[in-house]
Amino acid sequence: MRIHLIAIGGSAMHNFALALDHLGHEVSGSDDQIFEPSRGRLEDAGLLPDNEGWYPDTITKDIDVVILGMHALRDNPELAKAKELGLSIQSYPEFLFQATKNKQRVVVGGSHGKTTITSMILHVLNALGRNADYMVGAQLAGFDRMLKLDEANDLAIIEGDEYLSSPIDRRSKFLHYKPHLAIITGIAWDHINVFPTEESYLDTFREFIGTMEKGATLAYCSEDPQLVHLIEEARIARKDIHLTPYETPKSIPGNGASEITYSDKTCVKTSLVGAHNFQNLAGARAVCQSLGIDVGEFDGAIEGFTGAARRLEVAVDRPEKNFTVYRDFAHAPSKLKATQAGVVGSYPDRSVTAVFELHTFSSLNKQFLPQYKGSMNAVDHAIVFYDPEVVKHKRLPAISKQEVIACFGREDVEVITSVDQLENRLQDIPKENHCVLMMSSGRFGGADTPQ
Repeated sequence: MRIHLIAIGGSAMHNFALALDHLGHEVSGSDDQIFEPSRGRLEDAGLLPDNEGWYPDTITKDIDVVILGMHALRDNPELAKAKELGLSIQSYPEFLFQATKNKQRVVVGGSHGKTTITSMILHVLNALGRNADYMVGAQLAGFDRMLKLDEANDLAIIEGDEYLSSPIDRRSKFLHYKPHLAIITGIAWDHINVFPTEESYLDTFREFIGTMEKGATLAYCSEDPQLVHLIEEARIARKDIHLTPYETPKSIPGNGASEITYSDKTCVKTSLVGAHNFQNLAGARAVCQSLGIDVGEFDGAIEGFTGAARRLEVAVDRPEKNFTVYRDFAHAPSKLKATQAGVVGSYPDRSVTAVFELHTFSSLNKQFLPQYKGSMNAVDHAIVFYDPEVVKHKRLPAISKQEVIACFGREDVEVITSVDQLENRLQDIPKENHCVLMMSSGRFGGADTPQ
């Protein structure tokens, strides 16, 4: 097929371009901004557009499918031309469903832990020699891309995002996938620009459960009250679904590894950090059991798992100084709490400094900011960074340092609004008997990681 991707530079979109090119399709694309690593990877594959920008003349009748990315706007000139020509226009979730509609689809959903659990499942399948299509939200060790499609595979593992599908399709991405097996990790209100109320956010998860194939299996964390409430509704509305609860294993911290005990009394050791990662392990284990993988096989295969990119990823480790820097994608209040609790619990003899960037639309929104109250109370030192220019770019009302301090509910939280000031502060952090936790869905304005 001839396939054109509008907004090819996105994290998911450029991986679609690479995967489709690998399958032998004729692939082209466009974008008005393409950054690394997308730029380099597209260039290496010969798929980087000659010029940045939108060129409607490149949209012709011989294009079989136009895949529309979220970075494009509703009035995109290439989109307008595709509509005018009556071309097939799909979001990438729509395209992914069409590519996997004859396969067993496993979808990993929830407000947190999606990428990690998807990564764990893929790691185990790979270790056991079982091939699968996949879509995951981070680069994984041992995998060339974040997306793989192969007609020979009968299984697809998909990270199910609840955010919008495309500028012209306001359905959550995971509503397209119709899983035979799914997991919901937990529910904590996020994406206020799409879900203005907590109830509207819950509704999209209700819809997700409603899209599951007849006789499907749904694993869920039994410790999440919001989720358990939806599960009780599902027991009535979807009596055909098999419900599989899981819970956080008990754990004993150790030197470089923790011992965890699952609900079936199995004890294993893991180098992963924090109760939330142990909970993710239990979720991935439940999914793999439903795929017919023995728990002993899972426990053996998962030993080599070191995590997904930017999910409690070790950026700096100096064991001789007891100094470690972690990077984490955390941005929602529940994610901040879980990540910090994990690091603090794993290093009881070290001080912990947490640095969080307000970067998403929700986190910079005055309506949503109060949700962060108490979310950075677990650490010794709390630093919040945001760029006022990013607030302007997102067309949101300006926020003051005082407002941020009040919303976090911690009087000693440091609020920084300059990259230079942030870099200076990061270099002042003690480099012995200390952990630093850098949490953001962005890049801290390009500030250097403390060394």
